[in-house]
Amino acid sequence: MARLREEYQKFIDRNTEIIALGPNSPAAFQQFWEDEGIPFIGLPDPDHSVARVYRQEVNLFKLGRMPLNCVVDKKGYIRFAHYGKSMRDIPTNTDLFQVIDELNKSSA
Repeated sequence: MARLREEYQKFIDRNTEIIALGPNSPAAFQQFWEDEGIPFIGLPDPDHSVARVYRQEVNLFKLGRMPLNCVVDKKGYIRFAHYGKSMRDIPTNTDLFQVIDELNKSSA
């Protein structure tokens, strides 16, 4: 399964931006982003305030935050949300492309 960063240009080609949140402190998060060369936007959320707004589950028995993938339209509405049940429960990029393509068609 291709990771988001590997197909980032395909998201950009669809007029889509990726924003990833992480539980680390700002300094640790920035260091990780730089070390990994991640091309999209990363925002630290150490106090889980954004995670709570989107109802992202935090499960310490499963290594922290459960995956949450959302597609939010330009007006700020969540048009797709996938709440993962484990760290491996993540939609494929192809699944996300389908959602984005449908949204782009309906707004054309």
